[in-house]
Amino acid sequence: MLDRTVTKFSHVKPGDTQFRSEGLRDFFIYRDLGIADATAGKVIAQLVQAQNAPEKGTGWHRHEADFHIVIMLKGWARFMYEDKETLVAAGDCVHQRPGIVHYLFDYSPDMEYLEIVGPADFKTIDMPGPCPVPAPKPWT
Repeated sequence: MLDRTVTKFSHVKPGDTQFRSEGLRDFFIYRDLGIADATAGKVIAQLVQAQNAPEKGTGWHRHEADFHIVIMLKGWARFMYEDKETLVAAGDCVHQRPGIVHYLFDYSPDMEYLEIVGPADFKTIDMPGPCPVPAPKPWT
């Protein structure tokens, strides 16, 4: 059991951790930034990159988390947040309020974002969709 009261200093350099395919989605790769360990599980920070072209996207879901922030570093992604289509482009920051039902359905080949979520062991729950979702555009 993690002691969530103890936090420590952390400094992760680009070569310290590698992108791995062991993450929530098999079409993305993830690079852990050491924050879950440093905060004793209070927060996770990870880089997420596109690995394959979108076929069906994430599906409708929500997260059980206290907060969830996405900062788009490169490229773009198209989300449905409830019934609203939202383009998130490089430089954009999105706060996904707790419980918001959403669907990432399209993204550029160079998409990379920083994801910060608390707690680190947040849950993802599939949900029914409130509306139809546009088809992703094929990569060329």
